[in-house]
Amino acid sequence: MSNLDRRPPTRDLGALEGTTAGPVLDLLPGKDVLLGESTRVRRLLPTLGRRMVGAWVFVDHYGPDDIATGPGMQVPPHPHTGLQTVSWLLDGEVHHRDSLGSDVRFRPGELALMTAGHGITHSEQSPATHPRYLHGAQLWVALPEADREAAPHFEHHAVLPGFSSDGLAATVLMGSFGGATSPGRAYTPLVGVDLDLAAGADVEMPLEPDFEYGLLASAGSATVDDVVLEPGAMLYLGTGRRALRLRAGTGSRLLLLGGEPFEERLVMWWNFIGRSGEEIAGYAEQWNAESRRFGAVVGYDGDRLEAPPLPPVALRPRGRVR
Repeated sequence: MSNLDRRPPTRDLGALEGTTAGPVLDLLPGKDVLLGESTRVRRLLPTLGRRMVGAWVFVDHYGPDDIATGPGMQVPPHPHTGLQTVSWLLDGEVHHRDSLGSDVRFRPGELALMTAGHGITHSEQSPATHPRYLHGAQLWVALPEADREAAPHFEHHAVLPGFSSDGLAATVLMGSFGGATSPGRAYTPLVGVDLDLAAGADVEMPLEPDFEYGLLASAGSATVDDVVLEPGAMLYLGTGRRALRLRAGTGSRLLLLGGEPFEERLVMWWNFIGRSGEEIAGYAEQWNAESRRFGAVVGYDGDRLEAPPLPPVALRPRGRVR
């Protein structure tokens, strides 16, 4: 999914200065953003006071939206560098095309994982004939220095591992959790888990104390250490936790994201992640010049997105800001 903001702010990300040295319970404010012409999302990361959770740098939550009489998601071809996109649906269907020739429709419970690396172009659309509701999350993961120029590739995993226990059904999108390991390729120690809690569930889950964590309420609400997490909100949990207790009065869906705090300094602007302002400017110039770096999406009927004008100030990586 693209950041379609025509005046995107510069995001200075990474380094450890802003990583909380211990458990916290910080509610992260979301921001409503119009994606394309028809899909409104809640942007939860990056946000004021919290730029990253491990290597997770971008979290959009959308829906549930009734798209029975509308076009649903319509995101034209756009570029990415230096990151992975992790697409996760709770309702609906999305048609993914990219410059590698991938042409895949994915559905709830399936992982669509795209590694941009050196550069890639993709589009995302609800099919012409689509389910009534659209609901899901789009996430980005920053690639470390050693892998950020990797050859781009796309993975579609229709079956994911997980486990069930005491009113909890867990599906592992990325990394390992509860003895289950995702087939999706990760480049840093991280985890992403969909948690489906039955009404009345009261569970305690083991966590990695060296990881920092965030928890998104996709549907329903849950109580986390006496803090109520409402639908569409995200809670930053900090580091140093060995366990997490969750209680659900009604059926709830949560998305647990975590990882080792990301040490490298990054610049994120529009749909690019780089290490300097000069790199970002170069990516934008190459994209607008239709450079071979990104390739083209075959089969999409319409124009691609142009990169917006660069901000008037220099783009510099300054590390985490809290």
